[in-house]
Amino acid sequence: MNFEHTEERRMLADSLNRFIAEQYGFETRDRIAASNEGYSEEMWQQFAELGVIGALLREEDGGFGGGGFDIAVVFEALGRGLVIEPFLGSAVLAAEAIAAVGSEEQKARLAAIADGSVIAGFAHDEPETHYELARVQTRAERGGEGWVLNGAKAVVAQGEAADWCVVSARTAGAVDDEAGISLFLVPTDAAGVQVVGTPTIDGGRVAELTFKDVQLDAGALLGEEGQGYAVLERAVGRGVLALCAESLGAMEAAKAATLDYLRTRKQFGVPIGSFQALQHRMADLLLEIEQARSAVINAAAVLDGDRIVRERALSAAKASIGRIGTLVAEECIQLHGGIGMTWELPLAHYAKRLVMIDHQLGDEDHHLARYIALGRRLAA
Repeated sequence: MNFEHTEERRMLADSLNRFIAEQYGFETRDRIAASNEGYSEEMWQQFAELGVIGALLREEDGGFGGGGFDIAVVFEALGRGLVIEPFLGSAVLAAEAIAAVGSEEQKARLAAIADGSVIAGFAHDEPETHYELARVQTRAERGGEGWVLNGAKAVVAQGEAADWCVVSARTAGAVDDEAGISLFLVPTDAAGVQVVGTPTIDGGRVAELTFKDVQLDAGALLGEEGQGYAVLERAVGRGVLALCAESLGAMEAAKAATLDYLRTRKQFGVPIGSFQALQHRMADLLLEIEQARSAVINAAAVLDGDRIVRERALSAAKASIGRIGTLVAEECIQLHGGIGMTWELPLAHYAKRLVMIDHQLGDEDHHLARYIALGRRLAA
């Protein structure tokens, strides 16, 4: 199988990396992360004009990419720059749910997502779910010709900025049944919706959404009633790949900064990179990062393939990324010494992001257990 990027993907990667290097330097990123909004509307529009958002959507959905390697290319570049604009929630998770099962009217929203004029949220995680995709306590019941929504969602990325959210709710079954989960398009300014935002330790903002007797019309239902689990799995799978690629980009940036430090920091009149013990540690780190890259390539290659093979590859990549990302964060800080912990040094922010990626859409332990369980089903 040929894993070389197409000419179009190479051009996209070059232009995006160049734009981030020139326009999204660390000081700019730090200022955006500390803002009340947690992202830059101006930067978001510039990313849209560059076609970065559109590259995450398929051609039939109003984009011009949308494949596994398109997602990997874009998010690796975003990871290198620690970009915090709402690509994951809006252009990957919410957009994929709509593209998968939306009506023609609902799919018309994808154009606004692609051009950056609308930010969509993805509200699925709830308190105490521990990454279990089927565990949904928020409920939607029929009311008149529509639905009445009650419940709460946690850690919704850029939830304050979202114009509307894809919200999962249980319409039948027990709290952890795969069957009985439905998806809805919910405006964040609807009566009964409360949005409370908070900053995150790695930059940007998340929100808690509560729904109290929220009245939704029949057109708010996304896909078939009670059949939302497969859509969630499909959308979250693309999100897992995006996070893995983002982590890979952040690892590469942390590695480059550490190599530069080892070449320039001197002790006893020589660069500390000449010390054999540090060389061995750095060599081990480089091997681990290449292992992470292989896992991302494997997941991207099977993103549109058979379900079990796809989900195993995604869980394998996420488990690997969780372990290796934490290792890279720890080793790079230790190789820098005390300065590696300072707020002014970009490395500390890369380290925080690498650790937090492990906790998004399932951590290392969750995906390792899932990989094993899926393997048993494959062998049965």
